[in-house]
Amino acid sequence: MSTTVTTPPPKKTNRIGLEVVSYKGGRTTLCPGCGHNSISERIIECFYEMGVPPWQVAKFSGIGCSSKSPAYFLNMAHGFNAVHGRAPAVATGAVLANRHLIGLTVSGDGDTASIGLGQFMHMLRRNVPQIYIIEDNGVYGLTKGQFSATADLGSTLKTGVVNDLPPIDCCIEAIQLGATLVARSFSGDKRQLQAILKAAIAHRGLAVVDVISPCVTFNDHEGSTKSYSYVKEHDQPLHELDLVPAYEEISVEIAEGQVREITLHDGSRLLLKKLAQDYDPSDKLNALRAILEAGQKGQVVTGMLYLDPARPHFIDLLNLVDEPLGTLPQSRVRPSPEVLDQLMEELR
Repeated sequence: MSTTVTTPPPKKTNRIGLEVVSYKGGRTTLCPGCGHNSISERIIECFYEMGVPPWQVAKFSGIGCSSKSPAYFLNMAHGFNAVHGRAPAVATGAVLANRHLIGLTVSGDGDTASIGLGQFMHMLRRNVPQIYIIEDNGVYGLTKGQFSATADLGSTLKTGVVNDLPPIDCCIEAIQLGATLVARSFSGDKRQLQAILKAAIAHRGLAVVDVISPCVTFNDHEGSTKSYSYVKEHDQPLHELDLVPAYEEISVEIAEGQVREITLHDGSRLLLKKLAQDYDPSDKLNALRAILEAGQKGQVVTGMLYLDPARPHFIDLLNLVDEPLGTLPQSRVRPSPEVLDQLMEELR
């Protein structure tokens, strides 16, 4: 009697030899259908496909439904759950202490645009090198669905209450104050969000990605401007996006005038395929105009809104040494007694 031995198929790994399970996290406790879970899935896919060692990533968050998300991806990464609205300061300190870490902050519209607005603004003007994802649903999901500061004027709650305050547009603030990659996407648009997140990973500056992420419990009804149906019906993509990573030698044949190609810091190439309009993401005024004009029409403009890969980021401006500051001995980071004596003498 003969037995047949079947050899199991080889496990699929990425370019650094890791399986996708190495990029996953714990089981989500968010509501079924929550847009935040879709964002977590895209993060897992993008870091896996880009071949980023997960232990080189540092995850940060504040308080809110969105701030639970980092538990659901990149289990092997470093992580810090800060207090409400304070993730930007914690992330800034971490990337300054170790410039070789990839900072990834996941925040929400309440965490960013309300209690954390001051910290968000100063992170923008410093162009702190990290990825900052705003999971934007327009409500406070953990406290029963009140309007957040990003809720659109005239939108309604499930109770019928109408919002009579104008919204804070986090992308407009990011473009005006200094972020060097600003994009908006929709958690239900898998392909667009993947391309944007991959570009943010390759970018070496502050990448702010505002993702409309419907709250299925409190803000997915008729009258909401951040519901699945509203965004699908009113989405105005600026372009189709693709990213060719630096490690992939691919020749792309493109008709002249149809695609704009931008080289990012690590050599990756961002490809912006023109749709209805010839959009230039390097033009700050054009970016602001596109957002404002779409808002006046009740539309949600999505895509790569603004990109400036040439502007130096915060660590470059500080002229820090290449070694992580957190690993340097006191002899290199602490002034000597002679220097302190000299300083005191100058202050007399």
